[in-house]
Amino acid sequence: MKLRFIAIIFCVLLVYTGISFYIGWNGWLFLSTLFDLESAGWYTLAAGLVAYAYIIGRAAYGTPLRPIAEAFKVVGSYWFAILEYAVLILPPANIIALILKASGAEPAVYIVGVGSVVFGLMAILLLRGSWNAWSPIIRTYQVQVQKPAGKLKKLRIAMASDLHLGNIVGNRHLERLVSHIEQIQPDLILLPGDILDDDIEPFLRKDMSAVLGKLKAPLGVYAVTGNHEYIGRKVPEFITAMAAIGIRVLMDESALIADSFYLVGRKDKASAGFGADGRMTIGDLIAPLDQSKPLIMLDHQPSDIAKAAENGIDISVSGHTHRGQMMPNHLITKRLFELDWGYLKKGSLHAIVSSGFGSWGPPIRIGSRSEVVHIEVEFVTG
Repeated sequence: MKLRFIAIIFCVLLVYTGISFYIGWNGWLFLSTLFDLESAGWYTLAAGLVAYAYIIGRAAYGTPLRPIAEAFKVVGSYWFAILEYAVLILPPANIIALILKASGAEPAVYIVGVGSVVFGLMAILLLRGSWNAWSPIIRTYQVQVQKPAGKLKKLRIAMASDLHLGNIVGNRHLERLVSHIEQIQPDLILLPGDILDDDIEPFLRKDMSAVLGKLKAPLGVYAVTGNHEYIGRKVPEFITAMAAIGIRVLMDESALIADSFYLVGRKDKASAGFGADGRMTIGDLIAPLDQSKPLIMLDHQPSDIAKAAENGIDISVSGHTHRGQMMPNHLITKRLFELDWGYLKKGSLHAIVSSGFGSWGPPIRIGSRSEVVHIEVEFVTG
């Protein structure tokens, strides 16, 4: 089993290296022709460091070289975005260049001209993608729940998933979250998972709890774990840190809010794969509850929407997918999940999946936006 794992890693790295070499070769061909360069020594070293920057940063993060490692991780994250779009743009660009060369065009046309177009496209994608990632919007949904909620007739919820707080997403973006949620003036705030970007260390070191703790609502602030909290393997420390700022993390638990409705919070689906106990089924979670009251469920991954509908959940909120974060990745998430983003009415269930507030890897969003979700709930009887 260990040898198989090593073989898989080796093959992945081999393919990754091959793709990175292909991109680097194109870059050298463009720059050497444009600036009449002859020696590729320094370029090769720089290109190699950029291509492996994220891996180097991860490996060195736990050493005294942490500040340098953080910089490498940032560079490596942006490289992932460059790599994805270079793989999509370069092959057709190479074909066009070969056609121009065969037609008798000069290198200034088929190398510099085509290369300049590729460079311009990449710059536009990165700049626009960065703006999409760092400029959140508020997206509003209005739903009706056909159950009484005691004296409560309406409920205003602010929801933000996938903050991914860490080395890249930090206090500056968190302040935007606080500002946007304050605009909503919610009764209740929900954070359905991936609050951390794996490691809790930068969250603690940069005192992000001081900003996150500004989130306040009359009916409270509630969260659940996402897969990245389990990747970091610091779930108990995470729950303690959240509790210290008044955010309750529901771990296969429910909470009766204002004697009006239940919040049901599930552990993430990934929990069983990281040495933690598996999670309860939706049916087992809600069995002890008075199901005549509205049931609102937080479940990080939108993988159990059908079961939520079957079990009488009224509203489910999820994230995880990022809506692919960078198109055309959304074509993959649409195939993996019944609902990978937006709103779906399934029976009496109102399912809402957010594209997320933060980002994983590169802080780049193409075809998706950083968002805070505003849900206006009306409880209808009769």
